[in-house]
Amino acid sequence: MSLTALYDVAAPAKLNLFLHIVGRRDDGYHLLQSAFVLIDWADTLHLELRRDGQLARHDLSAALPADDLCLRAARALQAASGTSLGADISIDKQVPWGAGMGGGSSDAASTLLALNRLWGLNWPRDRLMALGLTLGADVPFFLANSKKGSAWVEGIGEKLTPLDLPAQWLAVVKPAASIETRGIFLSPLLVRDTDAVIVAGFLEDGGIQKLQHGFGRNDLQPPAESQCPDVAQAARLLEARFGNSRMTGSGSAVFSRAGMADSPTATMPTDLPSGWVGRMCRSLVQHPLQGWCAD
Repeated sequence: MSLTALYDVAAPAKLNLFLHIVGRRDDGYHLLQSAFVLIDWADTLHLELRRDGQLARHDLSAALPADDLCLRAARALQAASGTSLGADISIDKQVPWGAGMGGGSSDAASTLLALNRLWGLNWPRDRLMALGLTLGADVPFFLANSKKGSAWVEGIGEKLTPLDLPAQWLAVVKPAASIETRGIFLSPLLVRDTDAVIVAGFLEDGGIQKLQHGFGRNDLQPPAESQCPDVAQAARLLEARFGNSRMTGSGSAVFSRAGMADSPTATMPTDLPSGWVGRMCRSLVQHPLQGWCAD
């Protein structure tokens, strides 16, 4: 019997363990190196088949923009596949917007994976990834990592090498303020020539241990802190509690490594300013939708 619905579809967030800007292309896009890791802070999607070809989104918690990445992903797959089917897509949005945690990109990727099954398309992963890249540079990571939970990321975000990282605790705080990504990349404080690392050599030279112990930095953090003092305040707060802190991506969320054992080394701060959100997260060694499409 064909599927008519898929419920409780997870769309996990990610953190950048580091983010280096190593150059710039002729078209203006910045070249980066980073390590992405999935965490258990996630949105949840519910998809129900429609046979009239219509696509509709229903917000179960926070109200989303009218034309979010989830709907754009659904329309793109519908058009590229030529299917006459549609879907009702309900989203319980828990990952904060403007955090640098890839929430919208993860929603888009999980939508593609779910609709690929719901519509019986059976597209292979590389075909979904090519479509995902047209939606955003982070989308292919969430599609590729429906097997692995971590990846070494290069280019503008489209070059991925799977990483085997053990589960770890990560304390994440998102201030109320958000940051305009464009302003960060236009900032004179942004370093654009960090030395590139060859991934093979990095991994052979104890790279996994380096990542676990705070390798590198986020080159976007100095301009972000200059534009949004809340980022610097969140970094200081977590540094005082866990002995380390770092901004993730180009958003305002900050995280700390909080241990590799069964329990974190310290508890989350309970006195966050009004409008801030924080959560103790566990990294994921594989994507919740592992095996949802063929390689």
